[in-house]
Amino acid sequence: MKPRKPKSALSIQPGVEQPSSVNKNLTTSLPPHLPTSVLIDGILHGNRTILSRAITLVESNRPDHQAQAQEIIAECLKNSRDEGRRTKDEVILPTANCQLPTANSIRIGITGVPGVGKSTFIEALGKHLTARGHKLAVLAVDPSSTISKGSILGDKTRMESLAVDPNAFIRPSPTSGSLGGVARKTRETIYLCEAAGFDVIFVETVGVGQSETVVKSMVDFFLLLMLAGAGDELQGIKRGIIEMADAVVINKADGDNITRAKIAAKEYAGALHLFPPAASGWMPVVDTCSAVSGNGIPRVWETIEQFCTVMLQNGHFRQNRTDQNQLVFQQAIEEKLKEQFYNNKAIRKQILELEKMVREGTLNPYQAASMLFNP
Repeated sequence: MKPRKPKSALSIQPGVEQPSSVNKNLTTSLPPHLPTSVLIDGILHGNRTILSRAITLVESNRPDHQAQAQEIIAECLKNSRDEGRRTKDEVILPTANCQLPTANSIRIGITGVPGVGKSTFIEALGKHLTARGHKLAVLAVDPSSTISKGSILGDKTRMESLAVDPNAFIRPSPTSGSLGGVARKTRETIYLCEAAGFDVIFVETVGVGQSETVVKSMVDFFLLLMLAGAGDELQGIKRGIIEMADAVVINKADGDNITRAKIAAKEYAGALHLFPPAASGWMPVVDTCSAVSGNGIPRVWETIEQFCTVMLQNGHFRQNRTDQNQLVFQQAIEEKLKEQFYNNKAIRKQILELEKMVREGTLNPYQAASMLFNP
């Protein structure tokens, strides 16, 4: 009898079937520069290759790219408004008992501490949605290095099954120095994805903790993922990201961690009751789930559907979008002022002179800044 050979550590394990290396949506290679009309038409017809190209233009800092991106955004906003394509009573978002007369999608922000399982959770919830006929866009944000200025942009590797789903689109983007856990042009990317026909938009934040508040100002529903048994329960009594959440979900509630997850859920629910009620009248929901096993994932979507129903009935959904548009207007003014200020040749020259004086210690930073506005 021959001795059995030990199993090789290099044996291939079954995994997700990989798609063809040739993009079936790209029969011919696109030229490096596409006319604005071609980009807009491609986006409105759901061409993902052209959508990706347009998002790259939006994220670019080149003046010519920015000018073209503004034209694309303006046209996409015009075409994504229901006034231009639908009647007010027509169903837009195909979710149970959830009609959105003010938008053609539901925007969901997903955040949580590093290691909470955001990517696994998004893949589980995303597969649940695509199986129900939804078109899902996932905007995953990666932190940029303060030294090299680069990002890994590897979120797709953690969503292998969702990445090959024909009803899902995953776009990793770098923060590029922006704060708040989101990329610099996340809001504009949302507009393009909506115009391309995606009815559910996930915004996965960096996951840096209490500072991830900017995403709240660009989504309809804010979901906070937490862990049990990691000391995070104490964070429930802190103001900040907890009180902004529309739902708190304790992930990794499986195996020996189920009991701890249930205890953590009770603690967070008790902590949330200490906060004053939200202006919308919505009481944040606390639940548990396991993104690996899928247990509790359908309940999360039911919570979001319930949220939509309540917000539409009390008018807060429309009010929230209106407030967000006003914030976009204010931010656009600030960006334009900053752009014009730093693009002024005389000011740039004066900044260099003042920087030299600050470095030499002949002028303190506050005096130098004041001299720019009061020469």
